[in-house]
Amino acid sequence: MITDWLWVEEIMAEYSSLLADLCELITVEDVEQLKSACKEDIPEEQSSTITCSKDWFSYLEKNHKLAQDNLSYIEHIFEISRRPDLLTRVIEYRTTVLKISEDDEIDTKLTRIPSAKKYKGAVSSPTSYIIRQPSEDEIIKLAPPPKK
Repeated sequence: MITDWLWVEEIMAEYSSLLADLCELITVEDVEQLKSACKEDIPEEQSSTITCSKDWFSYLEKNHKLAQDNLSYIEHIFEISRRPDLLTRVIEYRTTVLKISEDDEIDTKLTRIPSAKKYKGAVSSPTSYIIRQPSEDEIIKLAPPPKK
């Protein structure tokens, strides 16, 4: 029990260190770009209150988009914002602190959206996955347009 508590404390310390490192690398201009990249998840009235990277991370945590063991959202945002430096730092934390490798992550990337799970196909090797096309039965059929 005590070892579990120490492990959680260690994870929290590493997570705090990660966020501090990221805050140092993110400028005020970067914050605007990051907010823009996740504008669907930040209402406009909330966006104006986010003026620095610490505010941005805090907002994401409060809205369950970021946690010490859930970094997929910021990984996605850093990827679409073309910030490999930030993405690399997050991946390093995930692989060294959380012990989640890229291979472990492949499955969750393919099935991040629940509806995508049914399209996951056969595994051709332990590290490569194939997403199959839906069958005729799985395709939604639309009625023809009404005649005028």
